Amino acid sequence: MSAPKQVTSSYLRTCRRAAETSSRNLVERLPPEILIKILSYLDASALFSVSHVNKLLCQLANDNALWNKIYIAKYGKNKKSQELQDRVAGGYWKWLLFRTVAARDMNKWNRHLGLVSRHTGLPSHTERVLRNLHVTWELTLSDKSGHEGTLELSRSEFCETAAFLCWSGGGRLPNYHQIPTFQLHGVRRIALSCPGLKNPGWRSLMAELEVQTLTKSAQVIGRDRLVEMKLLQPGIIIGTWRDQCSVAFIAFTLHFHRLVERSIQGSSSCPYVEPLVKTPFDDIDPQYGLHGYQLHIVLHNTECKLMSGSFAQLFCRRTQICDGLIQLTAISRTNLSQHTPLSGSVTLPWRCEALQGAVENCCIMSLTLLDEFRKPFWCVSSPVSMQPEETPVSYDYDGEHFLIHYLDSDGQVKVTLVWMKEQFVVISLVVYMSVSKVNKHFSTDY
Repeated sequence: MSAPKQVTSSYLRTCRRAAETSSRNLVERLPPEILIKILSYLDASALFSVSHVNKLLCQLANDNALWNKIYIAKYGKNKKSQELQDRVAGGYWKWLLFRTVAARDMNKWNRHLGLVSRHTGLPSHTERVLRNLHVTWELTLSDKSGHEGTLELSRSEFCETAAFLCWSGGGRLPNYHQIPTFQLHGVRRIALSCPGLKNPGWRSLMAELEVQTLTKSAQVIGRDRLVEMKLLQPGIIIGTWRDQCSVAFIAFTLHFHRLVERSIQGSSSCPYVEPLVKTPFDDIDPQYGLHGYQLHIVLHNTECKLMSGSFAQLFCRRTQICDGLIQLTAISRTNLSQHTPLSGSVTLPWRCEALQGAVENCCIMSLTLLDEFRKPFWCVSSPVSMQPEETPVSYDYDGEHFLIHYLDSDGQVKVTLVWMKEQFVVISLVVYMSVSKVNKHFSTDY
């Protein structure tokens, strides 16, 4: 009794393939003029989708006349468009339409970037602008043979002044030692209704890293029973499965300072270059030192905010500059009124497919230091670890002391915490800026 079923099933498959071939051949047998006429009734989203069906429709759907018609219907006819209509290369009007849509959206949302928070000195609506401009991020990995693979973002989280981006495994990430380089691109996509297809867009290079070089100085900032977190450089961590070389996830923390511009205004091979702005003249006697600085700091993880605070009128007298560092104290050990409790545990949660966990004594520090003219001077967002600290006897706090120490070429940050009454309390916060950074920025000679 099974033989007739097999024959019937095989027959149906054959008929189905024949019908598909027949319909495909029917489309291909139609004269190009007829196909162009049919395509002329489609809008931009449908026309873009049709261009992915086969080579013939891809060629026809990129016809300049079709996209010129859509462009004129949306933006009207002008003298320049009339002159160019028959003289430009194929695909020009499609490109011009998408560029015009992108530019008008950018002009609209640029106004929101002008609304600056008085606490952070940063645009107040960075997250909203990124979402409305349909910005995402892609990670391109290359192996030792030169082959490249692009990974789409697994998840993103936004905090007060930073974004957390994560690409997790699922068999897509190669062995840790098989990644010589990777690139981070911001991607701006045009809002089209094309189910199942990537919308057209542009890439902006944000980072290009030699992983094997960074591995030599990578710092293990924490581990749990499943993963080990390695800090490749400030703002970039790789999570590897314990006792293995396979990668569980790669994560970036990006500070909001010029994040929109960095994500969309570079090219696929060159990053966005911040315009040079001449620093206003400081008429204060240099012997007085630095004054009027403002610090905004957030300690957070991928799920919640642990601490957020702004500290104004920070200063450092010239006589206090030591070892090439300028010290700005935001929270003093001796001023109990400044001591600030954290609102949660210091952990850095992670997720990878069906698995998840949390690495203790780690979090993310996002810091914005504004100069005396209330302009961002030093911006940091990076995972950090908290280590036990040997301290002299304290008459104010008898709990265990811990230190978060962040360091890069521009300066360092030291945050001292003490464990008491089932919570952490920040009892000291000091920022140390490099003298060379200050001198270069202000043309001073400290």
